[in-house]
Amino acid sequence: MKKLWDFAWGMYRKYEEGINYLIFGFLAFVLNYVLYFLFSSAMQMHYMAATALSWVLTVVFAYWTNRTFVFKSKNKDAQSLGKEFLSFIGARVATEVLELALMFLMVDCVDLNEYLSKFACQVIVIVANYFLSKLWIFKEKK
Repeated sequence: MKKLWDFAWGMYRKYEEGINYLIFGFLAFVLNYVLYFLFSSAMQMHYMAATALSWVLTVVFAYWTNRTFVFKSKNKDAQSLGKEFLSFIGARVATEVLELALMFLMVDCVDLNEYLSKFACQVIVIVANYFLSKLWIFKEKK
């Protein structure tokens, strides 16, 4: 049992950033999807408004988890934090515009189920967000 634990812990340590991103990306996905469902179904919001509102709340969660647990940002001063946060928001705005455009195409133009469309959009957005975070927002300073 100890060997299995040592192997699993070693693999986690080796791929910690990717594993943490998957874990917190999945949690952000669940949060986004649950909020969307609540706003869309329970509160009878239009799917575009539900998408936008669920996005805003999920971005706050995603910034905190990405900064703290995934990329372990070392930025402490106000200027660095501000730049990091604005970069994060900018990247998330870009992927939200992508999501809204894809939702419009899938739901209004192709007449696909809005919940399946939301799922497909979330997969695309999570992948795009990882690369934007890794290569632009939380990249290590040399």
